[in-house]
Amino acid sequence: MAEVLPTTLSAVDFYRLDELLTPEEREVRYLVREFMAREVEPIINSYWERAEFPVEIIPKLAALGLAGATIKGYGCRGLSQVAMGVMAMEFARGDASISTFFGVHSGLAMGSIDLLGSDEQKERWLPAMARMELLGCFGLTEPQGGSNAARPLTTAVRQGDHYVLNGAKRWIGNATMADLAIIFARNTETDQVNAFVVEPKKMAGYTATPIEGKIAKRAIINADIKLENVVVPSANRLERCNSFRDVAKVLMVTRVGVAWEAVGAAMAAYEYALAYAKQRVVFGKPIAGFQMIQDKLVQMLGEITAMQLFTLRLSQLADEGKLTDGQASLAKVHNAMAARRVVALGREIMGGNGILLENHVARHFVDMEAVYTYEGTNEINTLVVGREITGISAIV
Repeated sequence: MAEVLPTTLSAVDFYRLDELLTPEEREVRYLVREFMAREVEPIINSYWERAEFPVEIIPKLAALGLAGATIKGYGCRGLSQVAMGVMAMEFARGDASISTFFGVHSGLAMGSIDLLGSDEQKERWLPAMARMELLGCFGLTEPQGGSNAARPLTTAVRQGDHYVLNGAKRWIGNATMADLAIIFARNTETDQVNAFVVEPKKMAGYTATPIEGKIAKRAIINADIKLENVVVPSANRLERCNSFRDVAKVLMVTRVGVAWEAVGAAMAAYEYALAYAKQRVVFGKPIAGFQMIQDKLVQMLGEITAMQLFTLRLSQLADEGKLTDGQASLAKVHNAMAARRVVALGREIMGGNGILLENHVARHFVDMEAVYTYEGTNEINTLVVGREITGISAIV
């Protein structure tokens, strides 16, 4: 049987989503789609298997000019939230590890500075980050528990014109290569969460150790961070982050991106499975001609189409300034669960061949386990939605 080729420049779009996009949004979508097909999909399986990040693609990613996509000024394009969403979808359709690398830098790190920094701080860091000359990471999750992010154990003690940071962070993407690390810590003076821009290559006491043994997103390096008496100038405290409510502004936007990411992974699994089903001959005909295979494909297509329309409306609400925490969390819950079902069906259609990296679906199948859990677990996001619709918090 011929090898199932990587996804092409066409993509599943059963309800003609493209027709609902602006010319600029379509341009960005195809720019990322072509980049992933040309530069990433042919090489990513070997990097994923070795648990290595393909650093050689960073200059090529930078050349796309898409970092900090929705930020206005500072060398960023000022794109719509819909454009950012379809970008995330196409990055993840190619590979979830590359999607995370870009999303952490562009969305979490640059987004934190844009939303929470002063004008001077934005001018100081964002232009170089837009060119990807400075890479960023986002340090919120801690070893003792990611869900209780509102009460970090990492502390920031004010001493004159600087702060001293001590603590630990876990699961931090890009942490081993970052030039700027956005670290969230409890200010011991105010007992509130503040954000600090730590510069690992200039500041002593920052250590990032890669986490080994992952079964998902193996081509992005996640790390444990230790902060031991890291001296951070007061000028590096993001001025507009004075409580966890401010942190939540960043998380709400990035949850939208994760909802789109789930769509991309599901699309890839469907496309690979459909191509396989048309080529795989059993009992004298392609398995795509059997009723049970068609049933699985239709289930996958239905989930994907619902997810695409779900996220399109979500990003439209974000562009209109109407997005709520509950809406973002509902999309993350729905799409992560739906995509998990889709990639599993894709694996089933391929039978035993579905567990081989060469057929690509296996990578998306296990990578979805990470998407299902990060940016708020399924349970926490469910309770965020529950709080919004009932007015009663059941989180604690």
